[in-house]
Parts: sequence; C-alpha cells; structure tokens
Amino acid sequence: MPRIPLLPEHPEDAAAKALFDHVRAARGAGFKMPYLYRVLGTAPEMFRAWLDFAWPLRLNARTSRPLRELLILRGAQVAGTAYEWAHHLPMALEAGVSDAQIDALAHWRHTDLFDASERAVLQLAEEVTLGPSASEATVTQLKACGFDNAAVVELVLTASFYVCVSRFLQTMEIELEPGYEAHLARM
Repeated sequence: MPRIPLLPEHPEDAAAKALFDHVRAARGAGFKMPYLYRVLGTAPEMFRAWLDFAWPLRLNARTSRPLRELLILRGAQVAGTAYEWAHHLPMALEAGVSDAQIDALAHWRHTDLFDASERAVLQLAEEVTLGPSASEATVTQLKACGFDNAAVVELVLTASFYVCVSRFLQTMEIELEPGYEAHLARM
C-alpha cells in the first residue's frame, strides 16, 4: 500500500479531476489511471508540473525514442525500480527496442547488441542514476557519437528526471498495478 492513499479513478477534487480528464483526453477515454498518477493527483499543482516536464521528455524530444527508452530502462534496473521498469518495458518494445537488447541490458558492456551511441547513453544512465553526476568522459563520449549540445541536455535531463521518478516511486511505496508483474521477469 502506498504511503499516500490512491485517489479514485474519478476524483471529486476539481483540480485533480481536470488533470485526470486531461490525461484521458491524451491517452483515450478508457485509459486506466496509473497508481503513480493517482498519488501525484493528490497534489494537483505538482502533478501538473510533472506532466508538463515528463510528457515533452517522452513525446517531444529530438533524440530517438528507442534510445531514450533504453536509458530509462537501464536507470530503472540500476535503481531497482520495478514500477518504472514494468511501465517502460512495453513502451520500449513499442518504440522498437529489440527483445535481445532488453534481455542483454544488464550486461550491455559484454555484448555487441548496442552501438556506440547506445553504449554512451547506457553509461550516462548508470552514472546519473548512481550519482552524483555523469562524468566528463561520458559527456565527451556522447558528443563524439554525434549528439549536439541540445541532445546532450535532453539526454541528461531525461536520465535525471527518471532518477526523480524512481526516488518518488520508492519513497511513496507505489505498488505495481495488476497485469504488469510479467514484465519484472526481464528486469
């Protein structure tokens, strides 16, 4: 049970209801509100800020979605955040990350399934997740792989944001929704 009670799927609080309606308008009327959002909705202004930051990182970034999903999944592995892993595994597959890459992710240094750009991003994910920051060598490697300054900022922000997600999920003890457990076997 989370440390903060879940809001109902259709909360009475007008501000939370408006945000849930906004999410459903974007994701489809039958979208089942994730437990994460049902906790965040308890603080509507913070939930609004979360959406305003998270959705552009996920949907409007210039770097490739498969690359960012690899970064998020590796960060979730390193942090041991099952919820984040279980929710992003289907997104990664939908974005085009291969099953072989997902299965090799924990041992990415010892396989040829990842190209130089992916390796640099996975290194970034590990360093940012473990903290306190990515090394100069990793940022230099990202640039050597052809990422311009804007892409480096985008990747570092994505890695950093998902560390925040991980810490929030773990601190609030947000449980995984039914149906996602199967994804944990690949973590």
